[in-house]
Amino acid sequence: MSEQAVRFLTNLLGIYSPSGKEEDAGNFLESEMKKMGYDVGKDAIGNVIGVVGEGEPVILLCGHMDTVAGHLPLRIEEGKIYARGAVDAKGPLAAMIMAAVAAAKEIGFKGKILVAAVVEEEATSRGVKHLITQGIMADYAIFGEPSGVENVTIGYKGQIQLKIALKTETGHASTPWLYDNSLEKAYELWEQIKNASSYPSLDPSASPYNAVTACLVKVVGGRATSVVPFEVEINLDVRVPIQFSTVQVFEQIQKIIAKYQTANPKVSVKATVLDTVEPFEVNKASPLVHVLSSSVRKVLNKPATLLHKTGTGDMNILGKAMNLPIVTYGPGDSHLDHTVDEHIEVNEYLQAIEVYKETLLKLAELYNNKNVEQQVT
Repeated sequence: MSEQAVRFLTNLLGIYSPSGKEEDAGNFLESEMKKMGYDVGKDAIGNVIGVVGEGEPVILLCGHMDTVAGHLPLRIEEGKIYARGAVDAKGPLAAMIMAAVAAAKEIGFKGKILVAAVVEEEATSRGVKHLITQGIMADYAIFGEPSGVENVTIGYKGQIQLKIALKTETGHASTPWLYDNSLEKAYELWEQIKNASSYPSLDPSASPYNAVTACLVKVVGGRATSVVPFEVEINLDVRVPIQFSTVQVFEQIQKIIAKYQTANPKVSVKATVLDTVEPFEVNKASPLVHVLSSSVRKVLNKPATLLHKTGTGDMNILGKAMNLPIVTYGPGDSHLDHTVDEHIEVNEYLQAIEVYKETLLKLAELYNNKNVEQQVT
């Protein structure tokens, strides 16, 4: 299977599929999964949904076929495959596809495995959100993102995408002392938001996962070289730890803005939330976490490490909406995400296939044994 698995991943990586342009990758996956024995098709927005097996439990494996923009030449060197999406996240997606069909073919396997290759994870999470609106149901779910083959991600922070617009009066740049400069005032406000002490856990140096953090990601302002800037928009990326909701954090930011406006009555400030994702963490005592961890131990002969990540993933959206046990797992080093050196080690990719397969077999066995016990009692 290893030769077929490597060829499958390599061919998938050879298809450039930035967010919004996944059609060729989707067509490839649909064709190849059909050959493997999946009952497979596309939904209305281009997600590829494949099914193998039947009965219960229903296990959802979800990964994304889109990548960030920026083509990287595909090459294989010293046991590594270099390409855009090798780690984030075609490597994990290909591993799940190979593992699911292998598990379903095992003698005595009872259960249905849904493999969803979704669109636009890197942009809008449109693919996952569409799955949810279609009422997809499962007993367990694993989202394919690079955790490292020996690690299991059980928690992600939430996110607020925030736009703040400031307006001031304007005049000639030769008399800057007469006017408030909107660029300068925006930076003043940003400094107050960044350095706020609204939460005791705000300082990320102690524990980044448990801190509210904010990053200034975009500034647009200024009209001409001889005019005092009078309007500006700044965009902030705010990450929210599990102990807070996005509403709570935004309320605190609004208080900071209100205090700033009181101190700067000539400055108009308007804050707009562009998008939010709630933080999510699965119970580490969950049977899913236990089964996946034991599968890592069996395949790699070492204990799994449970990770809490400072980023935000589609696991948050699925976990909140579906209210089911869900983790994130996949081969690859996430520090290579979006970089010019993105690559995946072939051996790690193959090990992940075995971990996924072992997990699927154990989950099905656990579920069906539990049902038998309940019927007996």
